[in-house]
Amino acid sequence: MATWFNLNLQESASPLMEQMILFHDHSLLIIFMITIMVAYVMTTLMFNSINNRFLMENQSIETIWTILPGMILIFIALPSIRLLYLLEEVNLPALTIKIIGHQWYWNYEYSDFKDLEFDSFMIPMNTLELNNFRALDVNNHTVVPFLTQMRLLITSADVIHSWAMPAMAIKVDANPGRLNQVSFLINRPGLFFGQCSEICGAVHSFMPIVVESVSKSSFVNWLKNN
Repeated sequence: MATWFNLNLQESASPLMEQMILFHDHSLLIIFMITIMVAYVMTTLMFNSINNRFLMENQSIETIWTILPGMILIFIALPSIRLLYLLEEVNLPALTIKIIGHQWYWNYEYSDFKDLEFDSFMIPMNTLELNNFRALDVNNHTVVPFLTQMRLLITSADVIHSWAMPAMAIKVDANPGRLNQVSFLINRPGLFFGQCSEICGAVHSFMPIVVESVSKSSFVNWLKNN
């Protein structure tokens, strides 16, 4: 986790993102070991003056360099398949939010408890306050409770958008006429920033996303006041 923070990447805010970071480190370690082994063999061959006239017909070496890469791929594939399954699984969500992409803003619908709907626009640069982030803050945050299983239903009203939240390992395309869903759980309170990750037009880069994670009691109070 400390390494990711030092690289100025967002820290994980969900168990799925933590699993993705672990898989990244797992794959990177395997690639590092392969690189070291190949570099050692190449260096040894360049400085070795001994010739082996039977090397071209050595069945043992051919067997090893066929089986060994297959075993390495298995060590990469098994965690990857497990992670793909976890990312697609929807586990009895307590809250469902429908997100609709427009050119160039997001619309959010909370229909589980009451008919709550609002648009989320980027705050213009000439109205930014000192505590706002340029090209990232919006006028209406997406407020959700942490430690609660949630589901997002994502679609588009015009062109293809993409609702992306790196800290939660979420990147879902918003396609016109189609509903995509994703499940997630936030494990801590805070503000989390994302952006549309699909080239959706001239103002594509000014379509940010802000998720505000609060306690359940604060979320209920927010629902009552909206």
